Amino acid sequence: MSKFIHLHTHSHYSLLEALPKIPDLVKKASLSGMNALALTDSGNLYGAIEFYKECLEQEIKPIIGVDFYVALRSRNDKEARVDNERSRLVLLAENNLGYRNLLKLVTDSYLEGFYYKPRIDRELLEKYSEGLIAISKEPKWYGEIFGDRFYLGVGPENLPNLDKKSEDKIVAVYNTHYLEPTDRPILDTLISIQGHPDRNSAFDKQIDLSFVSQEQAKEDFKNFPEAIENTVKIAERCNIELELGKWIFPNYVVAGGQSHDEELRAQVYSGFKRRNLVENPEIVERVEYELGIIKGKGFSPYFLVVSDLLKYAREQGILANIRGSVMGSIVTYLSGITNVNPLEYNLRFERFLNPDRPSAPDIDMDFADTRRDEMIDYVKTKYGVNHVAQIGTFGTMMARGAVRDVTRALGFSYALGDKIAKLIPLGAQGFPMTIDRAMKENPELQKLYEEDSETKIIIDMAKKIEGNARHISVHAAGVVIAPRPLVEYTPLQYDTKGERKIITQYDMYSIADEYGGVGLLKFDFLGLRNLSIIADTVERINKIEGVKIDIENIALNDKKTFDLLARGETEGTFQLNGNAMTKFLMELKPSAIHDIHAMVALYRPGPMQFIPLFIERKHNPSLVTYPDPALKPILERTYGVLVYQDDLLMIAHDIAGYSWGEVDKFRKAVGKKIPAEMAAQKEKFIKGCMEHSGWQEPKAQALWDWIEPFAAYGFNKAHSVSYGHVAYQTAWLKANFPAIYMSAVLTAESGDVEKIGVMIKECKRMDIDVLPPSINESFSQFTVVNNPPNPYKIRFGLTTIKNFGQGISSTITAERKLNGKFQSLSDFLDRVKDKNLNKKSLESLIKCGALDEFGERGRLLFNIDNLLEYHRERMRAPQNQDSLFGLMSDTSTLPVLRLLDAPIATQKDKLLWEKELLGLYISGHPLEAYKDKLRTLQINIEKLPDLREGDTAVIAGIVEEVRDVLTKGNERMVFMRLADLSGMIEVAIFPRILNEFRSFIQPEACIAIKGKVSKRKGETSFIAEKIKAL
Repeated sequence: MSKFIHLHTHSHYSLLEALPKIPDLVKKASLSGMNALALTDSGNLYGAIEFYKECLEQEIKPIIGVDFYVALRSRNDKEARVDNERSRLVLLAENNLGYRNLLKLVTDSYLEGFYYKPRIDRELLEKYSEGLIAISKEPKWYGEIFGDRFYLGVGPENLPNLDKKSEDKIVAVYNTHYLEPTDRPILDTLISIQGHPDRNSAFDKQIDLSFVSQEQAKEDFKNFPEAIENTVKIAERCNIELELGKWIFPNYVVAGGQSHDEELRAQVYSGFKRRNLVENPEIVERVEYELGIIKGKGFSPYFLVVSDLLKYAREQGILANIRGSVMGSIVTYLSGITNVNPLEYNLRFERFLNPDRPSAPDIDMDFADTRRDEMIDYVKTKYGVNHVAQIGTFGTMMARGAVRDVTRALGFSYALGDKIAKLIPLGAQGFPMTIDRAMKENPELQKLYEEDSETKIIIDMAKKIEGNARHISVHAAGVVIAPRPLVEYTPLQYDTKGERKIITQYDMYSIADEYGGVGLLKFDFLGLRNLSIIADTVERINKIEGVKIDIENIALNDKKTFDLLARGETEGTFQLNGNAMTKFLMELKPSAIHDIHAMVALYRPGPMQFIPLFIERKHNPSLVTYPDPALKPILERTYGVLVYQDDLLMIAHDIAGYSWGEVDKFRKAVGKKIPAEMAAQKEKFIKGCMEHSGWQEPKAQALWDWIEPFAAYGFNKAHSVSYGHVAYQTAWLKANFPAIYMSAVLTAESGDVEKIGVMIKECKRMDIDVLPPSINESFSQFTVVNNPPNPYKIRFGLTTIKNFGQGISSTITAERKLNGKFQSLSDFLDRVKDKNLNKKSLESLIKCGALDEFGERGRLLFNIDNLLEYHRERMRAPQNQDSLFGLMSDTSTLPVLRLLDAPIATQKDKLLWEKELLGLYISGHPLEAYKDKLRTLQINIEKLPDLREGDTAVIAGIVEEVRDVLTKGNERMVFMRLADLSGMIEVAIFPRILNEFRSFIQPEACIAIKGKVSKRKGETSFIAEKIKAL
């Protein structure tokens, strides 16, 4: 056994209080000759499962513990300047009961005891003390609870004051927060980033918090050898065995006593009638094959849970979509989980689930984002609130963020940190950018590092904290459902945004069976905005036109839809918008849903290079060729072009003879792009073609050479079909109900001024007028105005007005619905009896044009005090007074609203007010006064991306935003956002130009700029050389 075991170590999961990543920590213990190690992060168990698995991997005994915060009084006491003081207590799991008690203690410390820090107290310790060993530097009352399982923790700094006659059992503890003594400055930087370090956390610079060696520990405690020996004794007592990687399904109860397999079978066969499918031998054979695999794997409960969720969504009118390889199952189609018949699109079940798959399948659900929370509430109601939680996920210090944090912590200028961060390229999904990779990819960053000493300091420090956990947050989609209370599987806490959502402390890698976690299945509940837009549009169509649309069963060969895409009118659609995608669609001229599926798959880095070939072959079928006729059944629908990852998998299965289990390994190997794995797959693939298909080696080699460039980039076909259908639905709605669809898009984008501006521009291109708010026509959100025989128009909603809340908006629309439109300004003020119709809200209504039909804006604004006094009088009037007035034959004695004459508002004033309150110019544009001058320019902002780097041009527009920054030389420069009637662009104005033309650089100024085009990282900007007023 080792001479000394570390029982008080922290990892980076102590969140800005410690440095070691878990593999490094365990490796350090192994290299130090220790055969056991404890992890005791501050108040949490975030890293416990990762630590447990890593220890087993490196053949070290894992000891799971927590460095708890103990409340000064009770965990329920939260008095300022009293209960923010607390002590520390290390608890180690002696056995599995102790581990389960750690889960409960951590959970209660967060859900009940959180006050600055998660705290436990004596009551909790008495309740959950079994199976735990306690270590503290303060004896307090711990011995009364833990008996012989309590040890007095002693560090080298405590030895001079240690009483040798004390009866307490002592144990040597080193409070480890980093691995090497030289790492201390990194910890200090982390603490500075945190901003408010725990005053009780012993970060005294005099204390060494490094991972000390056995030899050092033995030397430090040479006069107290029992303290060292007790570390070993405690390690020997701690023995937990966790069962990981075994899936745990929710407790789905089947009515009538049927088994889960029988219930799933019944649902599937009842689906034939619902889907209008004939039970022919081919389909029945596929159904039985899939059911056989599902039953053999024991997965029926999982399918029933998901089927129930989708059934509830349909019953409640919540639009849902299932994405991913599950689309390849006829069982899920017939049971109501998916909405696409896999037989029509040649989707293979084995891509989703095959007999060799070791882990449970993954079914990802998308719901309209406005109603996602309803689905989570349903799950909590059905399975129990203590059985359901959203999954926690860790925000880590990524390359750019680490640079910015370090710059601030070390006291360097914001401008320098911003400059370095912007030189770091953005990563891709699944391939995050690292600082080392950024240095290789951007020579400018490498040059700055080599030439600037401050940059070198920042980057060197950032590299040392890069990848460390910074905070915990809520996973975008992941939800877990447990058969027993969740606290038996994972510690829980509230999300850190204060929304009181309960989340797991274990992330998906520690939770899910597929990653070797505790085994709970991760259900993806993703909120998708485009589903909300579709659902909102369908509802609006029914209200406005009385037409009920079954969006899942619309015609997939609609000519208007394909014509719209061929014309490039894609703005506001899902997955099909954007300049490059639109250009490809115009060239492709899609004529079938398969074309859209293919574009969704191809439009991404890598396979994008195959788009021109796909388009060419679609328009000229004579160009379609196959490396071998055996590939025709696989590639016929894609004109002989490799489009989907599934194409590769089918080739591996059908031609190279791979089993489905081998196909799954092949998929993972090509996705990771690891050279050694690819080399092994190449050999296996060529050999398989020769043995299974009887090919000669050169032919097999040629096929491998043909597919290899595509292999790493292939996209899941089922996912493409799923999202392709949603994309088609948005295009269909836009083509067939343009104004109604755009009103739903505008509503969904409310709050994002830039996107609203883009969509309004699209509406103008579509000849749809977008009008300012109106108290007689607006509802809360963007609304279609239907005044036959006039074409549809769109009105801004009342809640889109700044300083105008939902409450007063609802009052206005409810009163209008009950008693009809407002006939005059006095009628409006008489009837809207709401205290929130105050000076701020009334001024907002006037300025944005919502009261234009009752008076000119300048005059109304001048009389606002009169209007408010009139409204106050009407509010004070008895409730029955209106009915009394209504009975009077002579109403001439009633108070009359009189407006004083006043100057009318200028067009410039109106536009400024609209910009202030709506974020945009609605009734005109300041640049319209300069139309003649703008026509003389050869270029506008929209055309700038077509120019080359360094090209000189003159552009003109209105200044929307000005941002001052300091250069490295401590000079002031400006980044400015300039907009014209075609678009917007960022303009850089360097110090010399800024000094010369400063007077022109003001928000809302209309100016012309001569300068040069700049293209960096795919973005076009403009560098100013001369500026003048329009």
